[in-house]
Amino acid sequence: MNNEFDVLIVGGGMVGATLGCALGDSGLKVAVLEDAPPEGFAPDQAFDLRVSAVSIASANILKTLGVWRGIAARRVCPYRRMRVWEDRGDVEFRSEEINEPVLGHIVENRIIQLSALERLKDYSNVTLLCPVKTKGISYAASGSSVELEDGRILKARLLVAADGGFSRVRQAAGMGVSGWDYEQHALVLTVDTGYGQQDITWQRFTPVGPQALLPLPGAHASLVWYNTPEEVKRLKALPDDRLLVELSQTFPGCLGEIKAITARGSFPLRRQHALRYAKEGVALIGDAAHMIHPLAGQGVNIGLLDAAALAEVLIAAHKQGADIADLSILSKYETMRRRNNLLMMTVMDAFYRAFGSNVAPLRWVRNLGLGVAERLKPAKKLAMSYAMGLNGTLPKLAQGEALVG
Repeated sequence: MNNEFDVLIVGGGMVGATLGCALGDSGLKVAVLEDAPPEGFAPDQAFDLRVSAVSIASANILKTLGVWRGIAARRVCPYRRMRVWEDRGDVEFRSEEINEPVLGHIVENRIIQLSALERLKDYSNVTLLCPVKTKGISYAASGSSVELEDGRILKARLLVAADGGFSRVRQAAGMGVSGWDYEQHALVLTVDTGYGQQDITWQRFTPVGPQALLPLPGAHASLVWYNTPEEVKRLKALPDDRLLVELSQTFPGCLGEIKAITARGSFPLRRQHALRYAKEGVALIGDAAHMIHPLAGQGVNIGLLDAAALAEVLIAAHKQGADIADLSILSKYETMRRRNNLLMMTVMDAFYRAFGSNVAPLRWVRNLGLGVAERLKPAKKLAMSYAMGLNGTLPKLAQGEALVG
């Protein structure tokens, strides 16, 4: 194998694998490195803990790239309604209000990754190396290299960091971040419910943190319970019967009976943003560029938009004969994405802080805001456009336009 590439994507998770697909048939020589292949899928498998609310914009990207076929052939749950409430404030969004069949889809993260990695194999210009272990990363503006534990050394003009929040690529390139830990952890549960198939995702705000339901195929759901680190630790340690009692006493009655807990896990919440997304010969996408509060489930969505935008910039530059690793080219990607991502992160922080306060006047303002959103159609449509990822300037893939013919 020739170990020299135009683009070397370190990380074959959902975002990195999607970028690889977006660069398929582009004429660029691409490699995608992934150290941990996802477990194969079987229809009778239990649901994974980690799921994502895939927006319409993200679904457009995955459909245009041919990834969605693999997702639809496995498991996906569309949702048509979204409800947000606190005390007396209440707003429910419905897809028919904006003449759309759905607001989004709940998909297990592993299924997205599996489908994207599967699609990668259809492209002759893309090499998937999985599983491989990375021993070292050497960054240079003129070209970078990645040393694998098996002794191979891969070289590329452009190195792309898709290797998560603690990105080794970002560190090797000396690109800093700003961030902080939130004062909350998230308890995630997969449950069987008394209801049949649901088409609604909801979020209720409480004084100690939000509670959320994400519907899964059949009579199943993913519950997310935000709380203090100490309380999440206590809840996670409870046996199933006692945790079921806690859920029935704390979660709203509209959920219906929770019959069984089939999986549980927890994770801390952190905000992190790279000080820059690009420098000569390197670009950051996904969690390597930003970690966002999961309140509205936008982390994966903005990562997929990163992948679509970077692919658009690289393919356009390649067609024009420009150097894809030149900072003047990569800055176009940063301009497309960093400001939009910062805005989304700021909005999520505002929600976290506003709804995390139990001060009476602020509660009144929150409930008033939810009430206004329920009554004013323009406000509802704007909120839905954000939730669906259809606000602002979108990459071509998010609008359903192919990048290569």
